[in-house]
Amino acid sequence: MTARQIQVGTRLPEHRVVAVDAEHIRQVALILRDTNPIHFDVGAVSAAGLGDREINQGGTTMAYVLDLLTKWAGSREALRTISCSFRANVFRGDDVVVGGEVTAVTRRDDELLVECEVWADANGRRAIKGTATVVLANYA
Repeated sequence: MTARQIQVGTRLPEHRVVAVDAEHIRQVALILRDTNPIHFDVGAVSAAGLGDREINQGGTTMAYVLDLLTKWAGSREALRTISCSFRANVFRGDDVVVGGEVTAVTRRDDELLVECEVWADANGRRAIKGTATVVLANYA
């Protein structure tokens, strides 16, 4: 993508996670030492009035957004800021669509400072909404 092609309104390529896996949710809970039973105990999810499927960690859903930005920008180092709000749960079996749109572009020497709105939608629910800034190098 060239500097001219990156402008306000440019859409980031969508990233899709198909059927969030219960085993992956459990593994992340173990790695994080997250003892909240909504991530691995369907009875606890039900008792909390949250449904009948395990709930993905919010940080894992946000990581899907980070993956999108990293792939689009070309490196982790390109990410300067990110701010997200968690608006809905992502459940086992949900399909997640992650996307973004450029909201501002500033040229600085041979770099572009690109501000974006970002999101993660799970089966039609906006699970994450936020903003991010990336720096794209070598754009003369």
